[in-house]
Amino acid sequence: MKVLYRGKTKDIHVLEDGSYLLKFKDDVTGENGVFDPGANKVGLSIKGSGKSNIMMTKYFFEILKEKGIPTHYIDANIEEATMTVKPAKLFGNGLEVICRYKAVGSFIRRYGMYAKEGQPLDAFVEFTLKDDERQDPPITEDALHMLGILSTDEYRELKDLTKKIANIIKEELEKKDIELYDIKLEFGRAGENNELVLIDEISGGNMRAYKEGKYVQPLELEKLVLD
Repeated sequence: MKVLYRGKTKDIHVLEDGSYLLKFKDDVTGENGVFDPGANKVGLSIKGSGKSNIMMTKYFFEILKEKGIPTHYIDANIEEATMTVKPAKLFGNGLEVICRYKAVGSFIRRYGMYAKEGQPLDAFVEFTLKDDERQDPPITEDALHMLGILSTDEYRELKDLTKKIANIIKEELEKKDIELYDIKLEFGRAGENNELVLIDEISGGNMRAYKEGKYVQPLELEKLVLD
């Protein structure tokens, strides 16, 4: 297999049929040895996190498929911690779209003069550039359009789809008495029709979830959701 890209938490390989194979690692993002889904560098390794992330991703992507949400997902191998996906073209060099239900993480770091930790947010959606050097800066609709990254219509389509997906995940977690505070999603265009699809993963590594007011670590979240 040809290695297309080596990322912080997964590597991407090209298969003979042109599809991609994502290999999940045990590395997670964070700072000073503490996990943080909003961080833009590897902070530590957690044994078993790669397998845990692929289990969660498979679970949620298959739920989304049942609900008619377009994704790049084809299938997954839990034991190998791999996922086969359709190739997708990124917007620019990659965008992250965050849906926030409670004020935590980078939202507080940026807006702490006005926001309080844990205050309710009405499914607030924000876009950030995938740019480690500049710490994934937030970007506005106007800037995305002027820089040729997203059209106005694409921006609105992505925003609406982000809310729809996040609400599905939120409702699934609520069945386990778990509250979703925020979730980070990525999108691209795939296939001959350039269909807008959800890409990357949905796991404890890209969301913050709480149970009885306490943050649930990714490996524990997987056990609570899948058991």
